[in-house]
Amino acid sequence: MNKVELEKIKQKALDEKIPIIMDDTLQVIDKILTEKQPENILEIGTAVGYSAICFSAYLKEGGKIDTIERDMQRVVEAKENIQKAEVAEKIHIYEGDAVEILPTLNKKYDVVFIDAAKGKYPFFLKEAMRMINKNGIIIADNILYKGYVMSDYNKHKQRTAVRNLREYIAQITENPNLETQILEVGDGLAISKVLE
Repeated sequence: MNKVELEKIKQKALDEKIPIIMDDTLQVIDKILTEKQPENILEIGTAVGYSAICFSAYLKEGGKIDTIERDMQRVVEAKENIQKAEVAEKIHIYEGDAVEILPTLNKKYDVVFIDAAKGKYPFFLKEAMRMINKNGIIIADNILYKGYVMSDYNKHKQRTAVRNLREYIAQITENPNLETQILEVGDGLAISKVLE
């Protein structure tokens, strides 16, 4: 992987206010992926490809990342970035809405990373549970959503997102097949390990 290019991609995203994974969040995921050495990762929400490029460093030999993005402008940029970072053979982008694409996928993944439309997290979880391997890990970013999720926030604009993130947290913490930690790094990170 070309680290110099990766740094440029990160800086450009920050300059343009494109949401990318935060450094402290990445440090936590770094530990998980180092230990896990996944063969296949599914990412829901590519943006400009930054997180997929970062994750590609942890794949087992011959491993692959499938990532989904509906914003065509972002897809174009992500493809360019993945080329520049020299990891094109490891990353496949599905172009379109994850809500439509996920039900058509019939693969198994060691890790699923959710970082897309907040209002759709419960749906993404349902699909992730269907495709995750035994002992797999489901990671959801921005789970505390600027602190709104744990407060009595109820402004109309974000209400659906907040309600659905709360539902996501309820589902992952109450599911006996998952062991979940919720960390206050970045904008909140939920890590759910699938138990045997």
